[in-house]
Order: sequence, then structure tokens, then C-alpha cells
Amino acid sequence: MLRVVKPRNARSKRALDAREPKEVEDARTAIFVKGTHTGEVVKNVMKDLMALKRPDAISFSKKNDIHPFDAPNTASGSSSIQSLEFWSSKNDASLFAFGQTTKKRPNGLTFVRMYDGKVLDMVEVGIENFVSMNDIKSPKSTPGHKPMMHFASELFDTHPRFMQLKSMLMSFFNGEEIESIHLAGLEHVMSVSLAPTPATLNTASTSADTITSLPKIYIRTYTTKLLSSGTRIPRVELVNMGPSIDLVLRRHTDPDPVMLKQALKRPKLKKTDIEKGLGKKRKNMEVDEMGDLRGRVHVGKQDLGKLQTRKMKGLKGGAFDAEDGDEKATKKKKTS
Repeated sequence: MLRVVKPRNARSKRALDAREPKEVEDARTAIFVKGTHTGEVVKNVMKDLMALKRPDAISFSKKNDIHPFDAPNTASGSSSIQSLEFWSSKNDASLFAFGQTTKKRPNGLTFVRMYDGKVLDMVEVGIENFVSMNDIKSPKSTPGHKPMMHFASELFDTHPRFMQLKSMLMSFFNGEEIESIHLAGLEHVMSVSLAPTPATLNTASTSADTITSLPKIYIRTYTTKLLSSGTRIPRVELVNMGPSIDLVLRRHTDPDPVMLKQALKRPKLKKTDIEKGLGKKRKNMEVDEMGDLRGRVHVGKQDLGKLQTRKMKGLKGGAFDAEDGDEKATKKKKTS
């Protein structure tokens, strides 16, 4: 039986209400955790990723002996998954970035995604090349701004491993959901591209035998520079901001189908949202490019021969002009 937490005062009640599910969720908080052996490369990568994620980022300064992909310890009865779930519940966070380096898997970085306080899926990558933001002398973006994300490969839409990585990165850097954004608020771009795809790559296979044949992942971050172009649309140039990271895919954990179905479930839309064109499409109603709701009305067939109209001299022609001419002639005869 689950323990029901009752608020003791108004402050704790507001805190509990803020953690309840919402139709439009808040920005996801990410926790950056260091393993027992991290190394300078992993530390600097996590530091730069946390700078891109701020202010929705929490850093654990102490080292933690956790291994997300290992089986739980039967002797102690505890596991790394339980530690992640405890930290997620305590800090109201749904994302983790865990850094660990070993002799077998050097410079490893694991992304963990949570749902309803439980681990949904995990992706482990290896860092092969890294250039820090401090090494690139250029202007940086403002913390808290949403990045524009660009995935430059068809494998992000066809291969299951890269589809999972794309979903993970978008959840990690998506930020808060907003209705509109100013053009000046689009300050930086995150470009995720792949090396040339090997000819032997089977897009339908996800076994461990094909991990070595998967192409490398290149993450580059740029700031946008808006220049005058003589029109209303400015000319955009990209300036390298950093970090630049080269990754390779390693281990992963697929999400549970039942939990994934619940995570993708959307709430029912309100009547006002349906009238704006959202949700299920209604018959003979559509929303134009300007966002206005337009409807089509069908009426019965009309007999235009019985339509009574107003006769105006300015619109007369032909036979009416002839009649007018005859009337004028008769008037002249009477006056004479």
C-alpha cells in the first residue's frame, strides 16, 4: 500500500501541487552525477552540458558508486536504479546524466530518462573527442534560452538506436513549452550529425554485434548572428560557441512498452482548443494560415428565376433602353 503524504501547511501543499501531473508540464530538471572514477574529460563534458541546461540543472559534487546497467546487489538488496528513483523523487527531476570512466569503457556518459518516478530508458555513449566552451573564444548564449536542434541524418528517423538518442537529446534540451518566441530569443543552435553510414549497416537490427559498425555522432553548438539583409527577414550566420563532442553509441535499455504508452498518452483537449483547430478535426471546419477558424455551410438548391430583385435604371440595358426611348418620344408628342 502506497503511503499518502498529507501537507501540514499551505507551503507544503503548494509544493505537492506543483509536482502533480499537468496538461502542460514544466521544464524537466536534469541531475548530473559523478561516478567513482570520472576523469577530466567526462568532468568537462558534464560541466558544459550543465551550462547548456541551466537553470534546470542540479550537480552532485560527491562521487557515487552506482552502475545503472548492472544487476542489483542481492546481498544488500539495493540497486543503482533505486538510487536514481530516490534522487528523482527527492529533487523532482526526470533526467540524469551519469559520468563514469573505466578501463573497459573509458569516458562513458549515460543519459537516463524517468517517468512517474521510475526509470523509462537509458542510453550510454562514449566520448572520443571533446573541445570545451572555454577553448573557443566567442560569445555564448544566455542561460535558459531554448536551443534550435538540427538532426542531420536519415538514421534519426529510421534506425531504432538513433531514434532513441534523438528522443533523449530532445527531452534533455527541450526546455519549457511556450506558445510563441521572439526572433531575438533564438540565440543558439545544436547540430547533431552522423558520420557516413557504412554499407553493411542494417537499419532493422539493434543487436550488440552491430554497435561497432554504427557511425559516430557529432554534436556542435553555434550562436546565431542576425545581420541586415535589406528585407524583413534578417540574414543569419552561425558562430561556433562550443562544446564540440564526438560520441559513439554503447549500451542502452529500451523502454517498457506499457510504461512508454502511458508516457506518450496525452490529456483530452478542451472545447476551446478544439475550436482553435487543435485535436480531432471537425467536419467542414478548418483553420487557415492566419489561425482563423473557417466553416463551410451547405444550403439547398435555389431557384434563381423566382428571386425578387430591385430594378435600377443605372443597371438597365437593351430592351429597357428601348422602352425608355419610346416613353421619351410619347412625352414629346404630348407636350407639342
